[in-house]
Amino acid sequence: MKLPASLVKSEKVTKSEKWLGYLLGPAGALLLNAVLATYLNVYYTDVLNLTPLWGGAFLTIFPIVSKVIDAVTNVIMGQVIDRTHTKEGKARPWLLLSAPLVTITAILLFTVPEGSDTVKAIWVMISYNLFYSFAYTIFNMSHNLMVPLSTRDSTERGGLSVFNQITTIMMSGILVALVFPMVIMPILGVDKGKWITLMSILSIVALPLTLVEYFFTKERVTAESADNASGKLSFAAQLKIIFTDKYMVLMYVYFLISTIGVTLKNLGLVYYCNYVLGTYNDGVTQMLVSVIGGVPMGIGIFAVWPLAKKIGKRNVTMVGFLLYAVGSLVCWLSPRNLVIVLVGQFIKNVGGLPSSYVFMALFADCLDHLEWKSEKRVDGAAMSIYNIIAVAMVGIMTGVFNWLLASAGYIAPSIDAMGNTVAAAQPEAVYAVITFAFVGLEVFTGIALAVILWFINVEKTIGKEQEEIKARHSA
Repeated sequence: MKLPASLVKSEKVTKSEKWLGYLLGPAGALLLNAVLATYLNVYYTDVLNLTPLWGGAFLTIFPIVSKVIDAVTNVIMGQVIDRTHTKEGKARPWLLLSAPLVTITAILLFTVPEGSDTVKAIWVMISYNLFYSFAYTIFNMSHNLMVPLSTRDSTERGGLSVFNQITTIMMSGILVALVFPMVIMPILGVDKGKWITLMSILSIVALPLTLVEYFFTKERVTAESADNASGKLSFAAQLKIIFTDKYMVLMYVYFLISTIGVTLKNLGLVYYCNYVLGTYNDGVTQMLVSVIGGVPMGIGIFAVWPLAKKIGKRNVTMVGFLLYAVGSLVCWLSPRNLVIVLVGQFIKNVGGLPSSYVFMALFADCLDHLEWKSEKRVDGAAMSIYNIIAVAMVGIMTGVFNWLLASAGYIAPSIDAMGNTVAAAQPEAVYAVITFAFVGLEVFTGIALAVILWFINVEKTIGKEQEEIKARHSA
């Protein structure tokens, strides 16, 4: 079957490629994922009231088991991508397939039928795995490979990485951090029908935008490295190439620790603003925390990449994480004081800027270093391990968070006779769990990440290594 051709023809990265392929195109699916990361667990605990199901075991065990499945499908998808050979590349064809799949399965996440707890549990498990272990795995694997496969030019690659993150941080962040808590959540409350309508709209919008990403991206590195493809290598051989390289191992450890901290923070955000810092869906607290904390992300568009080019991606990210830990500590010392928390969030997010914008460019440098060292491209396998860490830690941390909530005695809100949402006062143990998840843990992860980055000095030799790779292909 002949695939639709890319609308990008230039051998150099173009403006339309940046703006449409890396900024606008991914916006739909990434916005959908950002909303799910923040609110899907709220839907399960507050709308469907699944916290007490099976004595609290369901929301503890099901996310972990589901992410085991997700991890397996990521390995499979990585191998499928490495064995895909088309004129349109090896990852982009799967972007095309993911567009309708993400839309359909995301809608199924929320259309849980009324019935017994068993019926609800079965629907939740099936729909969750159809979305995360199947549809979103296909999108996420192929989408994440676009920056590493787009170009070997470090400057162009860094620019694409920044554009890619603007979508997540600015477009998704503004909607999830500002519009949702201030406007949408007070309207939704715990009304299931309203949740289904909203999430169906977001899911449908993702489809045409993902098609835009497909048509305005180009895999230049895939075409260049055709003779060095890893398709004939066994998965075990690819793993050996990856895990005998110190930079790749350190990058995976870095990403593991970062994902643990970010996942618990994202899970705790809504609960923290609803119970510790403010009142339930007050429309102000979460907006202030997210927006004041997110203001540096907008500034960072203009500041981070020039700094990274001047002092190095690793160095600016390493210093940033030390500042990140300081900001988290400020919040943790006075978690109920709105002014202090806002100051801490601002400091924290200034520190988190470099990681947000340049991580994928640094990861791409490590992939090039791996090719220089092994004379093979193992992008699919490397990205599958990256995604396994992401999905496994999200599942494990979601299960841990829900178990801690249930153990601490979390009480879900209810609807009174007038149709208003009523939130109960939580036990002190619940406040402690939520506070540690949102502001406490990342004091420690910030310090750990700065230490790890000290040893990832791949930039020192990557320029020379890239030139040697090009010379091989020319020969």
